[in-house]
Amino acid sequence: MTEKEFIPHPYLKTIQSKGYSWSSPSNIALIKYWGKRPVQIPENPSISFTLDACKTNTSLTLSEKTAKNDLHSFDIFFENEQKDNFKPKIESFFKRIHEYVPYIGDYHFTINTSNTFPHSSGIASSASGMSALAMCLMSFERELNPDMTDEFFMKKASFLARLGSGSASRSIEGELVVWGEHQAIPGSSDLFGIKYPHEVHEVFKSYHDTILLVDKGEKQVSSTMGHQLMHNHPFADKRFDQAYTHVSDLISILKNGDLQGFIELVESEALTLHAMMLTSRPYFVLMKPNTLEIINRIWEFRKETGLHLCFTLDAGSNVHLLYPEHQSTQVYEFIKRDLVAFCQNGHYICDRIGFGAKQLPI
Repeated sequence: MTEKEFIPHPYLKTIQSKGYSWSSPSNIALIKYWGKRPVQIPENPSISFTLDACKTNTSLTLSEKTAKNDLHSFDIFFENEQKDNFKPKIESFFKRIHEYVPYIGDYHFTINTSNTFPHSSGIASSASGMSALAMCLMSFERELNPDMTDEFFMKKASFLARLGSGSASRSIEGELVVWGEHQAIPGSSDLFGIKYPHEVHEVFKSYHDTILLVDKGEKQVSSTMGHQLMHNHPFADKRFDQAYTHVSDLISILKNGDLQGFIELVESEALTLHAMMLTSRPYFVLMKPNTLEIINRIWEFRKETGLHLCFTLDAGSNVHLLYPEHQSTQVYEFIKRDLVAFCQNGHYICDRIGFGAKQLPI
């Protein structure tokens, strides 16, 4: 598909007032994307687990404007408190998507959103937030175009979400999602995420993700800035090639239930992501001392027990501990005994693979 296929024909129908509500999850990339081209096009494909407990709940209510113009009219609330400081990001999103949802200029929107996890702490709150908002907008568009297919609904929702946050394109569906074109994955696209189409071993269908909250504060360097620093990065081209190869490797790993191969690839991806940060200009470090302490303890415990737990990291200091369900009891005990002490206020989130966005009653 091309961008032009997401531009709607003029709608004759109008809606005076309406409300929609969606819950959309975060996701954790197994193969990372770091670096993008305009507009929100990834430099390499990525594959992620969709999460379940870490999600954003967003309601969107609308009323028809009396004065029709292309200006965007909206109010934004976070956990029922008006947040005007969120407005620039939403305004930027609306400007990017206006060509594909031109009717947004005809309405005033009230957006109310909340997270089940700390905002802006490296748990991809922008992914869940932008995908939830995109789903609300698509519910509105479906009212204007009742003949819309489910397939088109999902693709355009992912397409719109991507224009707000690249990783948001991977939060629309589950359990595994691919974003970025790759010759070994039919239907893959730089424009939107798709459900992973290949065979997946049963062991990977019930994976757990415990998020160890090393630091729940704002990141020192935003992901947007980090992506920009990949331009002219001395190792960027090699990194993009590596990610492309890793997608091919992961296809075999997921099919065969290769837990050891999964560990090696996922941890390598996480460390490579942070290596890109360490070697950019200007360089920066998002890991904290407790991040490294947790990683070392995971390695020691894995060596002692032979259990198949591994870590991954997003663009932040928190550690995602991934492990198969049949080993969850032993891993839980390890977390409580050895890792909680390195989490801020002892906080961590127990999550697992989920199945994508869900519509909520308004």
